[in-house]
Amino acid sequence: MGVLEGPSGHQSRAEGPGAPLAADATVRPQAAPSQPLVTGCDGADPDPEAMLPARAAPPAPSDDKRWRTVETRMRRLGNRPDALIEALHSTQQAFGYIDGDALRYIGETLSVPPSKVYGVATFYHYFTLKPHGAHTCVICTGTACYINGAYDILASIKAALGVEPGETTADGHLSLLTGRCFGSCSLAPAAIVDGTVADRIDAGELVARLERLERR
Repeated sequence: MGVLEGPSGHQSRAEGPGAPLAADATVRPQAAPSQPLVTGCDGADPDPEAMLPARAAPPAPSDDKRWRTVETRMRRLGNRPDALIEALHSTQQAFGYIDGDALRYIGETLSVPPSKVYGVATFYHYFTLKPHGAHTCVICTGTACYINGAYDILASIKAALGVEPGETTADGHLSLLTGRCFGSCSLAPAAIVDGTVADRIDAGELVARLERLERR
């Protein structure tokens, strides 16, 4: 629709495409509407980082099933830097300690500098960066293992070797740790002895195995 302007300066609008024009009228085109600004749903400017394509997460340090628990926890928290403590906590629960490969993996996944990851992991006494003994036994205390006697097994180990969860025997031969969900729930109770998963463990048999390790 145009604006009609006659010699006298009087303006009028054409009523439609078929409306007649006065002989002395000129058509002045209307200015195009300005382009609207692009804003977020709430009217605020969009977050530039949110408009970028999602960054692929780095691969886990190994194919150990316990990394799935850590990966899931970080992903549910958006793989954001503020999920650092939760990621460290999940790793500690799953493995019983957090080694250098785990620290690097968490930092890369959450885009946190290595120095900060290490600083947080060493600040809190709950986190353990490496097993303290020559041998390591990690008892799963997840739901399935708990129901199937995980704490009875811990009590048997304490009675035989005098070591509590999170401690190392006086001779430095064995560290006893606890973790959660080894990916062997159907074979509970489970333990990991020197990196090897043992399913459907019997307290007496496990104690005897640990005593043999103590004598080495």
